[in-house]
Amino acid sequence: MGPKAYGVVTGILFSLGALAHLTRLITGWHLTLGNTTLPVWISWIGLAVGAYLGFEGFRLSRFEQAEDARG
Repeated sequence: MGPKAYGVVTGILFSLGALAHLTRLITGWHLTLGNTTLPVWISWIGLAVGAYLGFEGFRLSRFEQAEDARG
């Protein structure tokens, strides 16, 4: 897998994770791990981190494409 494909795949995966956190925030779903219910504020952090990493993944793929074009 080349750097461009890696950037696209990671961009998609992190964006989907951010979308899942956004969905939880909008719908008010409860998330339980074992016997512990996770507070909603954790999804705000997950949304911010996932969106940032997804953006960076797509930016990496675009950067690699520009490098390929230059030769």
